[in-house]
Amino acid sequence: MTVMNRAGEPSAAVAFDAGAAAQRTFNDAHGGLVAILPRGEAIRNFIYSGALDAVAEQLPVSLLTVVPDDEYLQMIEHRFDEFHELNAATAAPESLPVRILREQLDVTHGRYLWSEAAKERWRLRDYDAKTPSQKIRRAIKKLFATMLANQAGLNLLMQLERRASRWFSPNTNDLELMRRLKPALVFNSSHSHSPNAVQTVQAAQWLGIPTATFLFSWDNLTSQGRIVPLYDYYLAWNEDIRQQLLDIYPAIRPEQVFVTGTPQFDFHFRPESYWSREEFCSRVGADPSRPIVLYSTGMDNHMPGEPLIIENINRVLKEMPEFGKPQLLVRLYPKDRNPQRFDEVKHRNPDILFPEIPWSAKFNTPKLEDAALLTNTLRHCAVGINVASTVSLELCMFDKPVINVGYNPPVDIRPKNYALYYNFDHYRPVVESGAVRVAWAETEMKSLLTEALAHPQKDSANRKALLSRMFGNTLDGRSAIRVAQTLTQLAQTRH
Repeated sequence: MTVMNRAGEPSAAVAFDAGAAAQRTFNDAHGGLVAILPRGEAIRNFIYSGALDAVAEQLPVSLLTVVPDDEYLQMIEHRFDEFHELNAATAAPESLPVRILREQLDVTHGRYLWSEAAKERWRLRDYDAKTPSQKIRRAIKKLFATMLANQAGLNLLMQLERRASRWFSPNTNDLELMRRLKPALVFNSSHSHSPNAVQTVQAAQWLGIPTATFLFSWDNLTSQGRIVPLYDYYLAWNEDIRQQLLDIYPAIRPEQVFVTGTPQFDFHFRPESYWSREEFCSRVGADPSRPIVLYSTGMDNHMPGEPLIIENINRVLKEMPEFGKPQLLVRLYPKDRNPQRFDEVKHRNPDILFPEIPWSAKFNTPKLEDAALLTNTLRHCAVGINVASTVSLELCMFDKPVINVGYNPPVDIRPKNYALYYNFDHYRPVVESGAVRVAWAETEMKSLLTEALAHPQKDSANRKALLSRMFGNTLDGRSAIRVAQTLTQLAQTRH
């Protein structure tokens, strides 16, 4: 792994080797920031948005990042002081005791939290335990989880996990890197789904270097496992998420959590990325004279049978010529693990638009051009349909009618049930706000589409009220700047 400096030239030595002291490092007099980008979407949030560039105007910035392709490599190599490639495939694996403790901590945290999403995860894990040995292991985990599902039990597991992580640390590379860089702050840009960042974060903590993280999504605190390790500072989308964090983790103090908004929505509020309707339609193969109905898909493991729902919606739209022959545009979820499941529907329905989504498959990384594509898709559609997706919020940002699918496809999808998603803690307030409409049966879809196309402003006040309550004044295209200001202040205060 070659270390690159701001001039884009290889440093004198390879990272972590005996000659590391001779490499270009942060100036000890003013410290700097180490930013960890452990997943592709973090690249969109903090590189494409300009957040880390804004930090780099004030402090030295070094990246530890996944590298999806050469295009990204060329994008960053001249912009920051140096970068190191994160590669989970070549990282030393965690020891067995650490893996066991983290898995038990995850199960126990879910039982303690007992949110609707946590209950669903518990039920599905029961369902997935098929063999006698799997059922026995599952029963043991559930027994310990039930016994330890309280603050004292979670604290005990956290202490054991932290000690085991220190005792059985798989290598010293991260410690050596932190000693060499001597940053004032280490920032993990995604608190969830980032096991390749954990070893670096804990190495910084062992050396007494403050750490910060970004709470990645609005559902993660109530739908994902325990935050491991805990951090010194947290950046949150909104006040609701900030309060959730404080409620779930009583040891975290209010002054450790900062509301910045999320840079992923900044692109929607930057007019320089807007396309005319004609340009957008030309790019996606749509007819600019006809209304566009957007369907945004979900993950194959969460929404099985979704291709049939899409096909039925297209059939409904063909029965509505009075609205100018609406055309269905499907935005496939780029992280779908089985996109081939839509092939038959594409073949049977050549009139449905399936534009290519510009993501790199490696690390599920959005390309820069997708920021504009998504923004303009939302701008130019007449109505949006999805299953309990974040896209619902984004449609509201453009004051578009939103229809959620609350019925199952016409096939057996057990143990899944689409209706359950609308009870999840993060999404239930969206439904209750009246900003979206839920089709609880397939027969309701046509009437909801008719209403949305005929009276698109009917729920406009509810949409605006939902966004105001959730985001306050952070939907202004400047969340990346607030993130940069917060990180800069934390790093400079520390130093």
